[in-house]
Amino acid sequence: MLQFQMRQGLRGLFKTLAVSALLAAGLAQAQSGPIKLMVGFPPGGGTDAIARILADKLKDQMGVPVLVDNKAGAGGQIAAQALKAAPADGNTLFLSHDHSITILPLVVKNPGYDPARDFIPVAGFATFANGLAVSGGTPARTLAEYVAWVQKQGAGQDTVGVPAPASVPEFLVKVIGQKYKLDLQAAPYRGSAPMMADMLGNQIHAGVGSLPDFIENQKAGKIRMVAVLGGARQAALPDVPTFAELGLAGFEDLPYYGIFAPRGTPQATIDKLGSAVARVIALPEVRERLTTMGLTVGYMTSAQLASREQAYAKTWARIIHDSGFKAQ
Repeated sequence: MLQFQMRQGLRGLFKTLAVSALLAAGLAQAQSGPIKLMVGFPPGGGTDAIARILADKLKDQMGVPVLVDNKAGAGGQIAAQALKAAPADGNTLFLSHDHSITILPLVVKNPGYDPARDFIPVAGFATFANGLAVSGGTPARTLAEYVAWVQKQGAGQDTVGVPAPASVPEFLVKVIGQKYKLDLQAAPYRGSAPMMADMLGNQIHAGVGSLPDFIENQKAGKIRMVAVLGGARQAALPDVPTFAELGLAGFEDLPYYGIFAPRGTPQATIDKLGSAVARVIALPEVRERLTTMGLTVGYMTSAQLASREQAYAKTWARIIHDSGFKAQ
């Protein structure tokens, strides 16, 4: 009897130790190494700033360091290709807006990735508006005044900066030119930071980009936003009219920000990351900072972000087709 009890006790001990070992292994696996949050643009721009705000709080939620990795170039194409090649373990993520995920596959014949096949949405966390801003070197304070200034100073010609080639801002430059019978040429940059530097230096008279790219210099009076996309005015800039108000309709569908992982990442990992994003953007200080930057903060699950991207792609496929642009 005593030997039987000893054997039973030892079996119980071994089971307890085994369970403890499995739990420890699972915990170690869940927290194995830092998370790399890739951004497709250089430091100093709006997307980079947003990534750093989220990374700072995500590290607390995930229990591991979250490091922003700027893989700038080709409008986010380099970062997207890097995500495709990354291990599907949840340790490499891509924070992106619509350009890399939706627009590039519509305008580049061989971008090196297929978002629907190669990526899985983790979570969406905001929408935002693009807008037209003029530099301090022009006297214009409204879109009508900018149009009149270009007609007078440049005989109807001007160069307008955009943060990436074949982007929503570049298509918007073309539409504005057509609407107001101006010869506007888009000047693509490698991100919003160098574009903003040229605007502040009056090397270019205007630029089209996102509110997060423009809003700090707008508040400082160094540039002036004259119109924004969307169906309603933006809370961060209530005095700036929409293009629809000014007679340029068809651009009410706002772009989005989201986080993406390589295809094959376990669903449990996606769920854990998505829940962490939800908790981060619910923090009052994070929501306030993002709102101040011109974002409309709102959580989207993996499925909701996928649905949002599909609808946005349908809208812009039509706009790009109607513009006559051919994929290159």
